[in-house]
Amino acid sequence: MKIKALAISLCLFTLPFAASATSTLVEKTQQEQQLQKAHNAKREAGFKLTEKEIKQQRDALIAQRDQLQRETQQLSNTFSGNENKLAKLEEQLRLETGSLGELFGVVRQTAKEMQAEINFSVTGADRTTYHGVVEDIVDAKALPSMKQLTGLWQGMTDQIVASSELREVSVPFINGEGYQSDVNAYRLGSIGLIGEQGYLSWDGKRQVAKPYLKQPENGPAFSTLNTLTQSGLQAAVVDPSRGVMLEQLANSPELSDRIEHGGVVGKIILGLLAVGGIIALFRGAKLVVIRQQIKAQLKNPSQPGNNPLGRVLGVYSKEQNRTVEALELRLLETIVDEQQGLEKGLSMLKLLAALAPMLGLLGTVTGMIETFQVITQFGNGDPTVMAGGISMALVTTVLGLVAAMPLLLAHNILSTQADTIRNILEKQGISLVAEQAEKAGSAA
Repeated sequence: MKIKALAISLCLFTLPFAASATSTLVEKTQQEQQLQKAHNAKREAGFKLTEKEIKQQRDALIAQRDQLQRETQQLSNTFSGNENKLAKLEEQLRLETGSLGELFGVVRQTAKEMQAEINFSVTGADRTTYHGVVEDIVDAKALPSMKQLTGLWQGMTDQIVASSELREVSVPFINGEGYQSDVNAYRLGSIGLIGEQGYLSWDGKRQVAKPYLKQPENGPAFSTLNTLTQSGLQAAVVDPSRGVMLEQLANSPELSDRIEHGGVVGKIILGLLAVGGIIALFRGAKLVVIRQQIKAQLKNPSQPGNNPLGRVLGVYSKEQNRTVEALELRLLETIVDEQQGLEKGLSMLKLLAALAPMLGLLGTVTGMIETFQVITQFGNGDPTVMAGGISMALVTTVLGLVAAMPLLLAHNILSTQADTIRNILEKQGISLVAEQAEKAGSAA
């Protein structure tokens, strides 16, 4: 009971405090509602203002769109009208020009040809007065004026006159070291420029002259032409192709270039030819001397000299007391010894003559292998690469044949000379044996 009373008294004690807290909470709730209501009102006012602004912007954009549509329609109508008007004007222009369009095409084509001629020909070195008129006609999109047509005609006349002149001009010149300077040269019509070095290659685009890599034989020079013009004579070696043949002249190799293309094998072949030539000259001179000695010995057989026939006669003089068979063997032995001396070096000539073409074939095969290696690496799109490699490979074959033919000829000539001398010795030996046999027969 005490506990129940205690609980009732506690409830009665806390009741005023609970009522006070409840009233405080209600006040706070009312304050929060007022604040939330004010905030919502403020947001609603902002929303209404933003909606109004957006509506005004939308109305402005719609008005701008309508204005642009009206302008677009107006421009479209104007464009269509201009197109119709342009079509009518073009048709009217076509009808009014008539054949002038074809004339314009012919004039432009002629102007292009003349422009190419001025850029390529050496007349561009000093005859460029009408070059601007020609370029204007080439670049023109409308019919040329009478002034332009007159300038084109005068330019063509000027080029014709320039092609018949031998005139001294000053041109920019680039030497082999790359230095540029102004030099005097003779312009030989439209054919070429002739400087102190000979013919000059004219570059019309860069407006400079360069020397050709190779000049023709007896080609003109500035000093010679200067002398000719002062004496009234005008004669010179000319290139009618206007430089094409002179450029190809540089691609024509000389003998030294051919030998250089032969490489190591070619030089070996030439060395063999030199050795064979020395042997042939030495042995040929020796055989000529021997033949002269034999001729002199035939005129005086009683006094044997220091020559093959003299040595044969000397054996006969020493061996007169022997039998015919012994004398014959001694003479044969002497003739064989002399024959070896006469044919000395001929076997070497024969060997060199056989070895030279074989070396030439070796060089050709080696060169062809290198050519095919180049083709394997870079392809055969450029025929000049194949032609150049094959040409260089065949040089060794040519050198081998060139070396073999004179060596074979020398071997044949020297062998014939040696056989002739050997026949003379055999004939004299036979006559001596016959003489000894006659003496032996008469003694018996």
